[in-house]
Amino acid sequence: MPTTAVFSLPKEAAPKIKALFDYWRSIHPAPAGGGGSLPRLLPGRQHLDPIDIPELLPNIWMIDVLREPEGGDIPRFRFRLIGTEIVKFTGRDATGKPLDAVYPDYPNTEAFRFHRAVAENGEPGYRRSGVLSNPGRDFVEAERLYLPLAEDGRTVDIILVMTLYQGDPPRR
Repeated sequence: MPTTAVFSLPKEAAPKIKALFDYWRSIHPAPAGGGGSLPRLLPGRQHLDPIDIPELLPNIWMIDVLREPEGGDIPRFRFRLIGTEIVKFTGRDATGKPLDAVYPDYPNTEAFRFHRAVAENGEPGYRRSGVLSNPGRDFVEAERLYLPLAEDGRTVDIILVMTLYQGDPPRR
């Protein structure tokens, strides 16, 4: 459920990060009844048109938020889509796989805590940190933007992520 908190990017955020954030804000649907005091609804996947942002697609990935009964209150996450730059950097395409199957320690990571917060709060997130996809490569840092998507406008079912890598990619 979206909150009323106001999120803003740091001034030093990369231009592509800013462009995706601006696009995400532009596709927000109006609340039913158009009311001024009603909270804005979150955009859903149905509002996002890849044709509008072709230059951003290689660095975009999406995570499905799975709220299965057996998972209790803790959601699971599954790779829904992975952009070509992400595949190139990580050396694999994990589309369709749960994150905890690709990264066994994922539930104990900062990445998991971040994904969970975005899914539960319905608020964007931003961070710079090392990369989970290539552990032991301390010289690689990533800048990330996490944007909640909700088909019903309220319950986050997808997290739209942009990742920009700084540093040398892994050697093959």
